[in-house]
Amino acid sequence: MLWLKAFHIVFVVTWFAGLFYLPRLFVYHATATDPVGVERFKIMERRLLAIMTIGGALAAVFGVSMILLSPGFLSIGWLRLKLVLVAVLVGYHFWCSRLVLAFRANENRHSERWYRLFNEAPSLLLIAIVVLAIVKPF
Repeated sequence: MLWLKAFHIVFVVTWFAGLFYLPRLFVYHATATDPVGVERFKIMERRLLAIMTIGGALAAVFGVSMILLSPGFLSIGWLRLKLVLVAVLVGYHFWCSRLVLAFRANENRHSERWYRLFNEAPSLLLIAIVVLAIVKPF
């Protein structure tokens, strides 16, 4: 179980690194005007999305593995709430992937300011998830 937990944490860190950095790339991409810079952002965003998708998928595999080994954990309130927040995070991840596709097609509809606000969501979710996992308030 400790090995699963260790690898779960490693891949959660990998996933969050991407979730923090990809929207920051969107901020810069939204203001880019030179064709070379715009193309560079498209490449960076595509590659980062791939890396963070692998990190998120492996975090999920190790997390689900722990639940399968101890299904009684699902009766614990803090874990159920954590899983709801993780589902929100997965939705955010898919939203990021849609934004990557929009940028790739030159169809961005948001301002640099909007992306700055959008970039705050994973921070709030991380705080809530870590507090639930460490403090276990329920």
